[in-house]
Amino acid sequence: MTPSDESRYNRQIKLPQIGEDGQQKILDSSVLIIGMGGLGSPAAMYLAAAGIGHLIISDFDVVEESNLQRQIIHQTANIGDLKAHSARQTILNINPDCRVEMIDRELDEEELEHFISQADIVLDCSDNFPTRFAVNRYCVKTKTPLVSAAAIRLEGQILSYIPAAEGPCYQCLYNGDYENAQTCEMEGVLGPVVGVMGSLQALQALLILTGNSDEFSGKLLLFDGLNMQWQSVTIPKNDNCACCSDQD
Repeated sequence: MTPSDESRYNRQIKLPQIGEDGQQKILDSSVLIIGMGGLGSPAAMYLAAAGIGHLIISDFDVVEESNLQRQIIHQTANIGDLKAHSARQTILNINPDCRVEMIDRELDEEELEHFISQADIVLDCSDNFPTRFAVNRYCVKTKTPLVSAAAIRLEGQILSYIPAAEGPCYQCLYNGDYENAQTCEMEGVLGPVVGVMGSLQALQALLILTGNSDEFSGKLLLFDGLNMQWQSVTIPKNDNCACCSDQD
């Protein structure tokens, strides 16, 4: 850790849960973020600010005007740009020491597994169930920690899969039949709600990387933005889960 690192990350290093050893782990970590939308925006920005050494950002969409209400990593001038490119520039403006690797094309299954296997942790910031199930499947296969979140209307949820804790995976919570699931495009979403959930993804990722995940392992957190309420639900590992039940 350089003197510049010690100065930049001083407020984190002061925390007993982080310290110099934890900050070094953060600096040495590689994080894959799937999706540079409403969730991925704050997650990527906070992780870069916290000192993650290597961010791999994956998104093949382009910035549209309707994105700007919640996808704060992009600006009006970026309309029409690839989201991965726009996000990379914002990340580097926050922390030029962060190495940012862009994936601006749709990945096939083999490529997705490869990139997941190269990461220390994965953040699923996608907006559809097929992607969430695929990401979860390869995180289970490669034993890579996963922080998965979603938001719609004024509601959000987050669940982390932590292989070392032998807890539930995302598919323990859901089955695979969600072809007609509701979307933000259909139902709407308030921007700060995805901001809350994306920020919480960054927080849980940092806590997992630094060995501070015991308190939320195996817990589904539900956020009711209208009533300003949180609910924590303990999710047992599903012994019949089609994804993780045969991985032990």
